Amino acid sequence: MKTTAEIWDALGSLSEDELFHVTTRLFAFYEGELQRDPDSREARIFFKNLDTAISQVDQCNLNRR
Repeated sequence: MKTTAEIWDALGSLSEDELFHVTTRLFAFYEGELQRDPDSREARIFFKNLDTAISQVDQCNLNRR
């Protein structure tokens, strides 16, 4: 398994389109996990963190206007 630093470097080298695909694949993976196990702690934490990140980005974008 790669270190978080290596993964961070890999993310930094991706294009916008590739980042979209990574996000989509992660979403689909954890969505499938929730379909298999509606009580999946791992999937629920992922979606909670994703929702928080989206809210924070939205708030930053509103503050720039």
